[in-house]
Amino acid sequence: CFDLIEFPMKKHSKINVCCMKLVCNGCRLAARRRGMNGRCPFCRTATPTDDASELAMIQRRVEKRDAEAIAHLGYKYYHGKLGLTKDVSRAIELWTEAAELGSVNAHSELGHTYYCGDDAEEDKPRGIQYWQQAAMKGHVMCRHGLGAVDHDNGNYELAVQHWMISAKMGDEESLNEIKEMFMEGEATKAQY
Repeated sequence: CFDLIEFPMKKHSKINVCCMKLVCNGCRLAARRRGMNGRCPFCRTATPTDDASELAMIQRRVEKRDAEAIAHLGYKYYHGKLGLTKDVSRAIELWTEAAELGSVNAHSELGHTYYCGDDAEEDKPRGIQYWQQAAMKGHVMCRHGLGAVDHDNGNYELAVQHWMISAKMGDEESLNEIKEMFMEGEATKAQY
């Protein structure tokens, strides 16, 4: 399937840990109708039935240096899922490795963790830098977040530019922010 996945993506899709592909709910339904119950529509691997088998699949992908698998494992450590104990420093370590390998999601997670100081030392400039890298690679929510940061800092023109880009990519929240700025006189009609 090459259809775009609607926002929010987590609501309309699920990641398959066997191949680390994000599969939309439509493809999952089509696979079920074709009798592929319990199999990945992409790689035809049996889907994991418990936490231990899911973790084993993720770790096999990590051993192959799959950037998205490393980022996904970092997420599991950060939240203490799949029987792993919550370990924020290990999550940051994994996200850093995944970011170096090109994972957009790892850049996003690092940006959020550093900017907000969630379970790590707050470092806003470092968080913004990670968000910028993710935004340049097409991460819509990071682009929206950069717009919010610029708006909070009084840089309305740059905020509108960030939100215009993310709105064009389908983010309705960014569009609403631009409308609100226009109504408050912080943006002009020419800007959008």
